[in-house]
Amino acid sequence: MLPQHTEPKSVLDLFAGPNIGYVVEAYEQYQRDPESFDPATREILSQLSPAAIAALSQGQPALSATAALPEIPLEKLVKAVQLSRNIREYGHLQASFDPLGVSPRTVVDDPEVMGISDEDLRRMPSTVVWPNGLRTTPNALDAINLMRQFYSGPLGYDFSHVHNIEERDWLRRQVEGPEREQPLTRDEKRAVLKRLTEVEAFERFLHTAFPGQKRFSIEGTDVLVPMLDVLVADGVKAGAHEVVIGMAHRGRLNVLAHVLGKPYLKIFSEFHTTVNKELVPSEGSMGINAGWTGDVKYHLGAHKLVRDGEAAGVRITLANNPSHLEFVNPVIQGITRAAQEDVDQPGAPRQDVDRALSIAIHGDAAFPGEGVVAETLNLSRLRGYQTGGTVHIIMNNGLGFTTEPNDGRSTLYASDLAKGFEIPVVHVNADDPEACLKAARLAFLYRQKFHKDFLIDLVGYRRWGHNEGDEPMYTQPLLYQKISQHPTVRALFAERLVEAGVVDAQEAQHWLEAVQADLKRAKDELGDTAAPDEPEASSWSDALVALAESTEVSEQKLADLAQELHQLPEGFHPNPKLERQLKRRLENLRQPGGIDWGFAESLAFASVLADGTAIRLTGQDSERGTFSHRHAVLHDVNNGQTYVPLQHLRSARASFAIYNSPLSETAVMGFEYGYSVESPRMLTLWEAQFGDFANAGQVIIDQFVAAARSKWKEQSGLVLLLPHGYEGQGPEHSSARLERYLQLAGDNNLRVVNCTTAAQYFHLLRQQANLVHRDPRPLVVMTPKSLLRHPLAASSLADLAEGRFRPVIDDQTAPSDGVRRLIMLSGKVVVDLKAAMESEPHDHVSVVRIEQLYPFPQSELAAVLARYPHIEEVVWLQEEPQNMGAWRYIQSRLAKELPEGVVLRYVGRPERAATAEGFPEMHNEEQTRITREALKPMGVSTRGGQQ
Repeated sequence: MLPQHTEPKSVLDLFAGPNIGYVVEAYEQYQRDPESFDPATREILSQLSPAAIAALSQGQPALSATAALPEIPLEKLVKAVQLSRNIREYGHLQASFDPLGVSPRTVVDDPEVMGISDEDLRRMPSTVVWPNGLRTTPNALDAINLMRQFYSGPLGYDFSHVHNIEERDWLRRQVEGPEREQPLTRDEKRAVLKRLTEVEAFERFLHTAFPGQKRFSIEGTDVLVPMLDVLVADGVKAGAHEVVIGMAHRGRLNVLAHVLGKPYLKIFSEFHTTVNKELVPSEGSMGINAGWTGDVKYHLGAHKLVRDGEAAGVRITLANNPSHLEFVNPVIQGITRAAQEDVDQPGAPRQDVDRALSIAIHGDAAFPGEGVVAETLNLSRLRGYQTGGTVHIIMNNGLGFTTEPNDGRSTLYASDLAKGFEIPVVHVNADDPEACLKAARLAFLYRQKFHKDFLIDLVGYRRWGHNEGDEPMYTQPLLYQKISQHPTVRALFAERLVEAGVVDAQEAQHWLEAVQADLKRAKDELGDTAAPDEPEASSWSDALVALAESTEVSEQKLADLAQELHQLPEGFHPNPKLERQLKRRLENLRQPGGIDWGFAESLAFASVLADGTAIRLTGQDSERGTFSHRHAVLHDVNNGQTYVPLQHLRSARASFAIYNSPLSETAVMGFEYGYSVESPRMLTLWEAQFGDFANAGQVIIDQFVAAARSKWKEQSGLVLLLPHGYEGQGPEHSSARLERYLQLAGDNNLRVVNCTTAAQYFHLLRQQANLVHRDPRPLVVMTPKSLLRHPLAASSLADLAEGRFRPVIDDQTAPSDGVRRLIMLSGKVVVDLKAAMESEPHDHVSVVRIEQLYPFPQSELAAVLARYPHIEEVVWLQEEPQNMGAWRYIQSRLAKELPEGVVLRYVGRPERAATAEGFPEMHNEEQTRITREALKPMGVSTRGGQQ
């Protein structure tokens, strides 16, 4: 019996989706033996026709049940439908998108293999192929031949993995319908040839003018530049105010020159040794090492602000990028999202995805090989990270350095990773500019229609080795014999246009000579001089002013903000347990030590919003907080609706955004870094679930967060919140790898802080909000876990209202004249030491907390040391092993400040490979040992201590 449905609109509605296989089989049986079915089923089957069956087999709306067809066996009709489906779904396997013709091709459109002949197809109407009336041809054979042109030419359409029916139908119409027949005009063809002439001439000139120097030539995928021209132009027409491009080094100089408009003179100058830079500062000068060190020419980005014409006011950005391939992907997504959002009003930011367009250019080996690609693709439809669709282009030269595809990926195509995210893919021949521009326009139209990603696999080749000093014949001799004899795309396109009468051969040659003359003039103007001096980097004088600024907020204002934070909409029902916790917060507001870490953070955020600075916070479980300490997003227990108090403050003058991130560190941190670069005057924070998890984003930390200012003069005020502290939870849940950030610290590039009280954290956040308006620098904060609710870490309202962030905290209760030993430390270990001091003798001891480790608070520490004229030793106490934590960073800095004769002693865990113990008992034993040892007089040491 056929599946039964309730009141179908027509009998054909019974035969949709998974039922079709049964329908075809049942209909064939019905034709052979109608009496084998019960009367109800027989009645249904009698209303069908071969045409309806053919339409249903193809997944299209069925034809009328009475549609007339020649007497053709049903099995032939079904095979014709299957043939057309094969071409649609697998035509890319035989498409001619490889300009060198070395890739294997699979025949998918042979009628004989399908058990059908051309004569059979000629007898059928075209409705077998186009049952929806998209096109009409004299017969099905003509339709199949057209389909071969559409799907197996220089463009290979790879859409079968797109499951959304509306999207798939739209894509099919773009490929098969009249929309596809929009060839380039005569003027457009001439403009493309001129552009290809500029691209090729530029590369050839560099090759001869600077022989042997690395430039990572674009040659073999030259058409990328006119494709970018089209995407930028279409984006501007659609209302984009910013176009953000991310790419690795191959072809970068050409994109800088011709898409970003970087002058030839400037690019040529960067090929010279910068001999006129001061490597050693002279009197009155800070030299190149004073915060700016630069980078190689093919890593540099650029901005272009269009000042004239219809595109006036549009900014085109090519993001800076290190050699770590693909790690710029999430960065440009963050830049784009920031450019799309209006954050200068209370509530959640307002996003307009048409305001900015992102274009990601990938390598064919790196796209499947680098995990950050998959992480970034996963961001594309998440509410906190989506940017309305990115156009991806793989610059596919068929090699990864010297590695061929069969050793570099486990998929047929370099683009196959995108299929898991249902991203449409077009493979296109880089030697066919018209096909490439068609692919670019289709990508942009899809992005605008569905606000989703689209990928173009631009299949070309690499004319030289991995770089221009590399010999590719060592490893790919046969391939490079072929490449050496292969004409350039400019030459091929010029020949085609000459044959078509679009351009004269002499005219094309004149264009080439004119570009060559421009390049020579620029080189002659430069001569043999070096690159012009870059302006010196800021010495952070403005930042130091901001650091000293007051971050006080009146008690009354804080009390008012606290009330606003705890006012819920009428009828909103949070979790009863949480509701009681929030109520206690308000009750304890004016109590001594009544403000815990999470409450202080909420008040800091609220006050920053009231000052007019927007905030964005993301991370794994950041809405609630990994340790249930934040609760920035409340959930109604009855209906699941959410409420974000910080988005409903009457006193707020800027937006607040908070999102739980996917289980990613690299891509999400890169995204937030990019966001902070585009919006440097905003307080942007990324929070690790545990500090050690930031290890997965180490490339972002090393190459962007820590070094971008020195390499690229790129400003970022990104805050990294890294839970850190030893509580016996094992290696990955203890250390945020403080030592790594201290090793990266230099040139005043960032701040590293390990604060221990709620008030300190409150003032630190407000201080950073002040700082981003002056001279943004990243801030790395070792945040606590067990201290989040610890009484010793709690603060009073007065601490928040009247205090400020203190880089060094002295024990003001200690009698300074009687102190012989100072115990200096940083972070949560102070709580364990205080507990030990309650039971251990500790005469003549004072405790000093170093809350800011970098920049090192030299003057503040000197002032503290001046209070203790009789000290004999200083103990540096830390929880971390001796080869980790702050010891190796701080040892020499402390030694410089100590009076002559004062001994500096380390107390802590010995050198270890793992950051912490994996058993609570071992942890407790070690923690007890180090705190007791810190209190012992000099010369008395237990295991692990070093004098």
